[in-house]
Amino acid sequence: MNLNFRKVRGKTRVKICSITNLEDAMTAVDCHADALGFIFAESKRRITPAGAAFIIERIPIFVKTVGVFMNSSLDEVRCTAEEAGVDVVQLHGEEPPDFCSAVGRPVIKRIHVRDESTVASIHAEMDRYQNVHFLLDPGAGDGRTFPWNQLQGIGRPFILAGGLTPDNVWEAIQLLQPYAVDVSSGVEVRPGKKDPDKIRHFIQEAK
Repeated sequence: MNLNFRKVRGKTRVKICSITNLEDAMTAVDCHADALGFIFAESKRRITPAGAAFIIERIPIFVKTVGVFMNSSLDEVRCTAEEAGVDVVQLHGEEPPDFCSAVGRPVIKRIHVRDESTVASIHAEMDRYQNVHFLLDPGAGDGRTFPWNQLQGIGRPFILAGGLTPDNVWEAIQLLQPYAVDVSSGVEVRPGKKDPDKIRHFIQEAK
């Protein structure tokens, strides 16, 4: 399945991550989220494969579903993705290129944005991988942001994550022109529970 990395009519696509319940999933769908993320890595927002499957079976088929892993074994990634029924696997750890190639599903690979990162160093890291899509994030799902002007002019399709909120997502998009944005804690009431108004506001600002 191809993620089709093209903007539709200039609109930035939105992934609402760390979905843990059907109510939040349907709120995101009703607000025109393009993708929903399910955390299978160690996290306060972790969901079981069966829990994710329950939700995925009840949402529209045209909404992408993404399973998020971090330094899991290849067997665990494959089995969990199959049981949950996710469309895409997001690898948020130190997974090497050959690991990504062996997953058997479309892959989003997180590129760690560090204080010393530059456009050139990010390009060099991207160049190590083939046939994957990239997510730029300074943290590991902990809501940290980075100085966005640090990576202005990156010139390649990518998903932006890290510290995004309804109040700053428009500025981030204007500076970096990402293909998509990925939000979790920025639209929560508490870990694992979303705020419907924040979801709505975030998606409106992003699109």
